[in-house]
Amino acid sequence: MIPKAPIADQTMIEFRDVQKWYGDYHALRGISAKIRAGEFFSLLGPSGCGKTTLLRTIAGFEGISDGVVLVDGKDMADVPANKRPTNMMFQSYAIFPHLTVAQNVGFGLRKQRLSKDEMARRVGEALEMVGLEGYGARAAHALSGGQRQRVALARALILKPKVLLLDEPLSALDKKMREQMQVELIKLQRQVGITFILVTHDQEEALVMSDRIAVMFDGEIAQLSDAETLYRRPKSRRVAEFIGTMNFLPATVIAESDDVVEVDAQGFGRMTLAADQVGADAGHGTSVGFRPETLTIIQDAPIAGGREVPAIIEEVVYYGDMTYYDVRIEGTERAARLSMRNTFNRAVLDRGAAVRIAWSPAALILFR
Repeated sequence: MIPKAPIADQTMIEFRDVQKWYGDYHALRGISAKIRAGEFFSLLGPSGCGKTTLLRTIAGFEGISDGVVLVDGKDMADVPANKRPTNMMFQSYAIFPHLTVAQNVGFGLRKQRLSKDEMARRVGEALEMVGLEGYGARAAHALSGGQRQRVALARALILKPKVLLLDEPLSALDKKMREQMQVELIKLQRQVGITFILVTHDQEEALVMSDRIAVMFDGEIAQLSDAETLYRRPKSRRVAEFIGTMNFLPATVIAESDDVVEVDAQGFGRMTLAADQVGADAGHGTSVGFRPETLTIIQDAPIAGGREVPAIIEEVVYYGDMTYYDVRIEGTERAARLSMRNTFNRAVLDRGAAVRIAWSPAALILFR
């Protein structure tokens, strides 16, 4: 995640118990949340979770069945989409192929009765903002995918909205272009300083780009927090499973107080966890969860302060910069996923190798 300046504590978007019904289908179930001014905010979740519906309630493309949506402190109940201080960039970009780049970018200004010089100035500023200065006369159909996305961004930003809504804008790009555009969008959002709200089902994209993320399931927000907190301290097993890779081992609670919980985890034994390491389980049974990178294969001396357990490597997946190992920790019923960075002096181990694994109770989360 690219570090950003602190966000001003001013609310730009507020949802108050927002409900949306489509006949018998309950699409949004009591959404309450605040999005800050100048924030890069993401709505993340699987298909059908309600994230796009929620985005469209901000834009005014969807009405709500109950509750309140406020933009910059104003109730949007009777405000049509074309009167709201928002603009949306769609997944398809909706570029007009028969128009030039400049004509596409300036399309939304046609009703403002600007002079030709003022129109050209505004279009030029918008193109410069997205790194397309000098492209105004180019035919839109001659652009690459990344350039088309920038044109769509310039067209949205030229109207100077308070909120820019992004409906999976990177999904049509290849992996390398998508990663480049993620960084460019972050820089652009910081430059223009307005609130960006992104809808995505891509967990990595949300973690990289967002100041905060609302993870949604079944029309509800399961957790709303910054990227690091969501990854390191998910509140529920469902959030933990959805964001990144999480291993789980069966566990039993031995004792607990307001501050700590003592548990016995399969393969790891007894340990004490802090209260902020406890999440919800929703019917899976008590377990401890941990990320692949929080385990380490010991190749030389033991790691100071860490705990060790013996294990057997069952599978090896090499990714160039990283190697992922499926390891069977002694005393466990199934393999756990472990990741190691491939530094120049670290050999890639073979299947069947007996190893020792270092771990720390501080990296675990108890789900129950």
